[in-house]
Amino acid sequence: MSFINDIKNANALIVGASRGIGLGFVKKLLQDDRIDKVYATYRQPESACELIALAGEYSERLTCLSMDITDELQIAEAIQKIRTQINKLHLVVNCVGFLHEGSLQPEKSLRQLNSENLLRYFQINSIGAVLLAKHLLPLFRHSNTSGAAVSAERSVFAHISAKLGSIGDNQLGGWYGYRASKAALNMFMRTAAIEYKRSCPKTLVVTLHPGTTDTRLSRPFQENVPAEKLFSVERTVDQLLAVIEQLQEGDSGNFFSWDGSKLPW
Repeated sequence: MSFINDIKNANALIVGASRGIGLGFVKKLLQDDRIDKVYATYRQPESACELIALAGEYSERLTCLSMDITDELQIAEAIQKIRTQINKLHLVVNCVGFLHEGSLQPEKSLRQLNSENLLRYFQINSIGAVLLAKHLLPLFRHSNTSGAAVSAERSVFAHISAKLGSIGDNQLGGWYGYRASKAALNMFMRTAAIEYKRSCPKTLVVTLHPGTTDTRLSRPFQENVPAEKLFSVERTVDQLLAVIEQLQEGDSGNFFSWDGSKLPW
């Protein structure tokens, strides 16, 4: 990542790293010697075995933290633990996303809507992300251990969104909760980017569409996806890091696809 070339001992945080794209980011960053510390969150230890094993292998560089993004207290506590060890972050990628679970499946029609399921989509896909923005602000401001401001280094705060969250691109309908919660994520981050520009102007806040990636989230819906449009986790991570690397100052608050093109709101 070009902006990391100018930083000594860059620090990264991957939120939602137990599997899929999040775990892919952790693996990739651990191979990058420009990254000093990697912090990674997981919700349940039983689904984070591979991540926790990596922490044993890279004990000096990788720290795993238990955190449920729907619980603000857990967000605050996890970030406070990070702040006891470091005073600044340079790359944060929020990979938490929710599409289906057991009987909760994307709605095909209005008849299938219920408020409990809609709230779950928003809690995980939207509200958790903006609470992260709230609590991470001090680590993007870049201060020394006494709290005094230091010269801020370029940072990127990225969230995995989805093209389905684009209102302008919605031609097929359906998937109400997922679409609306990702649209809300985009709006939250557009708004946070404006505030971040005032409080920590060197931090770029963006949302990213990863394309259809071969993960547990997309597996039930891959049937009609052409082989060349179904990406491995490794390819998705490489593509998204390439987009992050090419970000310019004026790109904060925007929504990008995996190929670097801007998506309509």
